[in-house]
Amino acid sequence: MAADPIQFFDRYTRALKTERVYGGKWLRWAYDNPAGRFAVWLAIRRIWFSRWYGRKMKQRASALKILPFITEYELAWNEFVKSPFDYKTFNEFFCRALKESARPIAAGGKVAVFPADGRHLAFQNLDAAEGFYVKGAKFNLAELLDEAHRPERERPLSARFAGGSMLISRLCPVDYHRFHFPAAGVPGETVPVRGWLYSVSPVALKRNIRYLVENKRAITLLETASFGTVVLVEVGATNVGSIQQSFVPGRPVKKGEEKGFFCYGGSCVITLFSAGAIRLDADVAEQSSRCVETFARMGDRLGEAP
Repeated sequence: MAADPIQFFDRYTRALKTERVYGGKWLRWAYDNPAGRFAVWLAIRRIWFSRWYGRKMKQRASALKILPFITEYELAWNEFVKSPFDYKTFNEFFCRALKESARPIAAGGKVAVFPADGRHLAFQNLDAAEGFYVKGAKFNLAELLDEAHRPERERPLSARFAGGSMLISRLCPVDYHRFHFPAAGVPGETVPVRGWLYSVSPVALKRNIRYLVENKRAITLLETASFGTVVLVEVGATNVGSIQQSFVPGRPVKKGEEKGFFCYGGSCVITLFSAGAIRLDADVAEQSSRCVETFARMGDRLGEAP
């Protein structure tokens, strides 16, 4: 029996599309097949496996994959800062920078933007969001923010953002893999959280949404004038070599300014706003209420402060 296709709403064409899953057969074997799930438990979720694959993508021979990849997935190479022929390895191409003109930033001091290219789920009230990847499953904020091991009275972040708004931005291997600040403000130090490296594809998340709170993560607080404190969480995944931060803690940043990048692999960015801090744009909120991801690019409108 054929696997269910992964569908998403394209914000620009206003139509549902079917995702072309990079490594789809491998993913479905790994998460839908008993032998594959054993391989995930034994090796694939472990850091050494992703580091091993990451090293392969840093070898000179990996550059031979670049042009076929661009052609197969119809990437807009004219947006790249460098020519496709100038990348020395596949990983260098994978975490490529784009021309500033390729991602204009939505104007307005009270407007927040998507922090990354990708397929997005956004919920006005996190406490009411459940079943968006797995029917009946609810998102655990204390686990995401690495506070589940503390008594409830000692969970400052998860208590502060209860009932707040959440954006899950899923980056496929074919996407631009740099992430940016959704609003202007002052970022604090990034706190790393150790974890596994499960896939964050819907193929995997429909089996277990807890992968989002069990994977390696990096947490940063952004203090803003329009939205108060915003929590930025980068989530690692299978074959993500590393999560690199490129900002300076304590230095004010502009909306849309680069925060960092993922090395090779699919990955995920989660953005949290406190209750009432943002009014999400209707299209992404409506699609998310149906558990349908919306494709949008970094710098486009996410919502605004009420």
